[in-house]
Amino acid sequence: MDNKQFNILLVVGGTTLAMAIAGYMFGMPYYRVWSQEMRGKAALAEAEQDRQIMIEEAKANLEAQRLNAEAEVERAKGMAEAIEIEAGKLTDAYIKYLWVRNMETNENLEKIYIPTEANLPILEAREQ
Repeated sequence: MDNKQFNILLVVGGTTLAMAIAGYMFGMPYYRVWSQEMRGKAALAEAEQDRQIMIEEAKANLEAQRLNAEAEVERAKGMAEAIEIEAGKLTDAYIKYLWVRNMETNENLEKIYIPTEANLPILEAREQ
């Protein structure tokens, strides 16, 4: 390579380098603005999605509460009918029967069985 070709290569390389530096200097601020705008749009979309999720969860919670309230009303109606059928005469024996039946269906209660003569559990402890 002779001196003339080297000089041309040096000028072309220097010009290319100068253009790259100038492009970086002028383009970088615009890129930062664009990048910040994109981050803002992404954050806005995420916030909107989070808001929609919260709204749907609140709607589901409201519906669950409404259904629980309806179930509670139906349970109260059933209890009222049961009391009406019994004509308000809840005997001690029937209350004990309900208590034993509740023990069979409720798994959270600790059950202690004490054998007696009639093989019935002792429901009340009295001091003598």
